[in-house]
Amino acid sequence: MAWFALFTAGLFEILWAYFMKKSVGFTLLGPSVITILGMLGSFLLLAYAMRSLPLGTAYTIWTGIGAVGAFVLGVVMLGEAATPLRLLAALMIVGGILLMKIAS
Repeated sequence: MAWFALFTAGLFEILWAYFMKKSVGFTLLGPSVITILGMLGSFLLLAYAMRSLPLGTAYTIWTGIGAVGAFVLGVVMLGEAATPLRLLAALMIVGGILLMKIAS
C-alpha cells in the first residue's frame, strides 16, 4: 500500500506543479486552489508512504515522479522545448528512480 500511496503522491505533485504554472503566480483563484489542494494531497500521501519506506527512497521517487511528470506535461501541454539534452536528463532521472526502487 505504501508504494501505491507514493506513486499517487507523485501524481499529485505533477498536478500541483502544472496548476501552479497555470495560476500565474497565484493570481487566478481556480488554479491556485487546485495547486494548494494538490500539494496537501501529495504531502499527506508522501507522509503515509514514509511510515514504512526509507526516507531516501520515498523522497527520491516522489520528487522524480514529479520532476519527470512535470517535464512531460510541460512539453505536451505547454509547448516547452524537448531538446535532446532535456530528454536525456529526464531519462537519467527515470533511471535513478528505477535504481532506487530496485535497491529498496
